[in-house]
Amino acid sequence: MPAVQLKVVPLPSKYDFEVQLRRHCIDLPPLSIDTLQVNVTKLCNQVCRHCHVDASPARKEILSLDGVAKCLEILDRHPQITKLDITGGAPELHPGFDAFVERAVALGKHVVVRHNLTVQIDGNPQTGENKEYLPQFFARNRVEVISSLPYYQEYFTDAQRGSDAFKKSMEAMQRLNAAGYGIDGSGLVLNLVYNPVGPYLPPAQVGLEADYRRELKNRFGLMFNSLYTITNMPINRFKLHLDKSGQYEAYMEKLLAAFNPAAVEGVMCRGLISVGHDGRIYDCDFNQMLQLQATDAEGKPLSIFDFNFSKALKRRIRFDDHCLGCTAGSGSSCGGATA
Repeated sequence: MPAVQLKVVPLPSKYDFEVQLRRHCIDLPPLSIDTLQVNVTKLCNQVCRHCHVDASPARKEILSLDGVAKCLEILDRHPQITKLDITGGAPELHPGFDAFVERAVALGKHVVVRHNLTVQIDGNPQTGENKEYLPQFFARNRVEVISSLPYYQEYFTDAQRGSDAFKKSMEAMQRLNAAGYGIDGSGLVLNLVYNPVGPYLPPAQVGLEADYRRELKNRFGLMFNSLYTITNMPINRFKLHLDKSGQYEAYMEKLLAAFNPAAVEGVMCRGLISVGHDGRIYDCDFNQMLQLQATDAEGKPLSIFDFNFSKALKRRIRFDDHCLGCTAGSGSSCGGATA
């Protein structure tokens, strides 16, 4: 008699995000695709403790020039996609970065660059290429610059981003201000991003922005447009830190307890698609780092190399435990709080 094979069905996670959606009778289909977010490289001049990308000076992954060309083709063919959001790593370290920006601008797209500030000072860690020209390049192309600055004090910033990160960031912001960024009436937008230094939820965005504005202006004469508060996602490098320090369960409990139905509607995956260095498409940058590739209604993985706008819009968004980070408290997205 043949042995009976038992199928082991894994127990659902206690932090199952979709359970929370069902509990509150929430459905979250995509609403639009107005943003093409492209992670062009995992190469970075820094090794930040909270980095969900696991970016570092040792990473080799980059989007091929064919991939860049395909992204530009998608932008050209689909006027519904009005924004190109370029991220990394340090995206400026991609060898085709400048041309990517210039060609997207020529197509009439609004270009956003996730700029870590210190790359202006450090340059390319693999080639030594100088990046001091970036403020003028950004200004010439009217790029919106979004830069992480963990805090307006040196100790906390360096604790998260490494020694001298704060001083380099202040110098880089001075250069951006000198190019017109963050200055009233210039039209050149510089937005800052706050990530908590540790397993905490960010404070209220409005109040913290006022603190940043006051301290950076009074101490360094620096200006910016807006501050975004973003929750640290319990994945990759930050999850490893939580595991090593025995804080993972407590952090997940904190996110679960702070689930806010009002923050759900504005999650980023409803209005963008995220492209990896290999051309695969994801619902967001966090799913990308967990390799949760987006699929069409028939279950076929989505890619820029056979892109179909209608199929991408009709996809079902993939959720996992980390999605609690986007819906805790005031919510968290690429544009800060959602509620």
